[in-house]
Amino acid sequence: MLLRGSFIFGNIGILYLNVVFIVMSLLPFRFRERKGYQNALFWMYIVPNILCIVILNLSDAVYFHYAAKRFTIDELHFINNSNNAIIIWKSLISNWWLLMIGIVLSLGLWLGYKKISYHSTQIKSHWLYYPVSLFVLVAFVVLWVGGVRGGFAHGLRPYTLTNAAFYAKTPAKSYLILNNPMCIFKTMERKPVEQLNYFTEDELAAMYSPTHHNRFDTPFQKKNVVLFILESFSKEHSAYYCPHLYPDGQGFTPFLDSLMQEGVCFHNAFANGRKSIDALPAVFASIPSYKTPFVLMPVSLGKMEALPAILSKNGYETHFFCGAEKNSMGFESFAVLSGIKNMVSRNDFEKKCEVNKQTIEPYWGVFDMPFLQFMATEMKQFQTPFFTSVFNLTSHHPFVVPDHYEDKLPKGFTKIHRCVAYTDLAIRHFFDAVKNEPWFNNTIFVFVADHVSSEVYSDETYTAKGSNAIFYFIYTPDQSVRGQFYEVTQQADIMPTILGLLQYSEPYFAFGRDFFNEPDRLPFATNFAGQTYQGISDALLIYFDGSGAPDIYRFEDCYLQNHITNLNDATQRKQFDYFRAFLQTYYNCLYRKDFLPKSN
Repeated sequence: MLLRGSFIFGNIGILYLNVVFIVMSLLPFRFRERKGYQNALFWMYIVPNILCIVILNLSDAVYFHYAAKRFTIDELHFINNSNNAIIIWKSLISNWWLLMIGIVLSLGLWLGYKKISYHSTQIKSHWLYYPVSLFVLVAFVVLWVGGVRGGFAHGLRPYTLTNAAFYAKTPAKSYLILNNPMCIFKTMERKPVEQLNYFTEDELAAMYSPTHHNRFDTPFQKKNVVLFILESFSKEHSAYYCPHLYPDGQGFTPFLDSLMQEGVCFHNAFANGRKSIDALPAVFASIPSYKTPFVLMPVSLGKMEALPAILSKNGYETHFFCGAEKNSMGFESFAVLSGIKNMVSRNDFEKKCEVNKQTIEPYWGVFDMPFLQFMATEMKQFQTPFFTSVFNLTSHHPFVVPDHYEDKLPKGFTKIHRCVAYTDLAIRHFFDAVKNEPWFNNTIFVFVADHVSSEVYSDETYTAKGSNAIFYFIYTPDQSVRGQFYEVTQQADIMPTILGLLQYSEPYFAFGRDFFNEPDRLPFATNFAGQTYQGISDALLIYFDGSGAPDIYRFEDCYLQNHITNLNDATQRKQFDYFRAFLQTYYNCLYRKDFLPKSN
């Protein structure tokens, strides 16, 4: 896998690095045959390739030892240091053999290019020359796009640095796969990690810490954990959550509503991001995303111990199910970094199940009904204890259900409602399939949305607060935990809350709070709303651009009609300082690339 990953990422790096050279070589004009133009192309090829492929990659052989990361655009922020010349000179002296290798490789590129003779086109007719040349250029553009995306499969996202984890299995080995051209191009538009300085280190440590040191009298409870990440499950879809929207009581999630009433229902739960790729680090690792999705930042390859990794260390099998093609949505890469050992995708489904238009939808992958039945069958073979997570697809745009369900499900008021009803029915059938399994009663089922849907029914969902209001509840068949809770909670609270339910007593790192066992931590949710940080507590809505004074409103004032900012008020000052301490700690951890617990 390492060799395959290196080949794929190497090709992507070469495509990024040489795109201008290749396009200029294929321009559909005859002036490209002139000697002066060909000389310019030579320098357009030789300079970037010697700089990025030879010099930077060899430099990393030294730099990686000290920085534990590949060279990215971030390193250019040190270019103005006055001692750079001395450092580089000493490094060249100490690593003279790398300099020799660099010279040999550079000469190889130079001589190799010169050895290839250029032959002008033999097409004399202008009517044929220009269409053929244009076709070749367009063909290259298409192939280039497929190359940098890692393929042509529908739904495949362009490869990022974190995709290396899919081939490497560990963050440390991921760097063996990456190359400097790709690292630089993928970080070129990124600003350096913010460093906020609201408080001194001592003040900050007293106000907030992501290290948790819970102690339980009872031993670790090895219950199974099944985590449903529900695509676009806005709070407004549920008649139980939002009875005012459905006076007749007919929402679109009747089965999930019934589980909420039998389990632990969180009525004020909020997403930590607006995209699906924001959800996995929040749910698995208790790490929110703000201006840039965490999984797209190079720091996501930093040291961490997420929920699946902790459970795996304690004897759990760990599984992740997603009905899309393998690694097509980028989820699997972060799942691997989080400690997931077994990935199950559309590819696995198609090896064992019937494939037709009733099982495979034409856009993303397997419909939820057959995929959850496939998951139920696979789970019968699991050894307990296990951690299993599934990310459903059918409630994703363009909102298609199998033909034979169109007339059986309510159409609803928005495009997504029928799909939500279909997913709810699929989960009901999943429970019917597993309820008699020996592991069922010893399992914690967690349901959480990845983000709010783009299809909005309620006016409140258009607000900054409402646009992050999501499904989140826990169901335990043995009814060991039950209740209706209205305190604010967030996706980042899931990891610490599950570890608390399992009576886990070792230190761990999480930006969230254990909902049931950490009363000293402020119930709080954070995300990035437009161009502003949003903080939500039980009492207040706080909006802060990172500097200056905040805008503060009461929790109930989702339309932001009554501005009540008064930092002389003790509650406002305390919660605003907590919010700033949270943000400063978050960016400190990003800067240090360290997401591990600290000892007392």
